[in-house]
Order: sequence, then C-alpha cells, then structure tokens
Amino acid sequence: MQKRIDRSEATIDRMTSASICNAIGERLRQSLRPEASDLPSRLQVLLDEMQRQDHRNGAL
Repeated sequence: MQKRIDRSEATIDRMTSASICNAIGERLRQSLRPEASDLPSRLQVLLDEMQRQDHRNGAL
C-alpha cells in the first residue's frame, strides 16, 4: 500500500520549481525540434509562445 504524502512534506521552493520547469522545457525543445518532425500548427504556435515567454522572463 502506498503511503499518503502530506502536502507540507511535498512543497518545493520557487527556485527548485523554476529549475524543474526549465529542465522539462529544454527536454521538450530537444525532443520536438521542428526539423526533427512536422508538428501540428497549433502545437508549433504553443511552443513558439513558450519560447517567447522564456526569453521575456530571462530563462534563456
């Protein structure tokens, strides 16, 4: 049986959360390179927007 996780034990700080998000985004960018595959146009728009927001927030 799995142990229930107390929410107070499962919290992470803002910097750790941002690092995790950046790492996930980078892996998605590597996996979903436009030259590697043809993406549906809506997905490409969303990826482009994510990249613009990253640049705006100084993440890259």
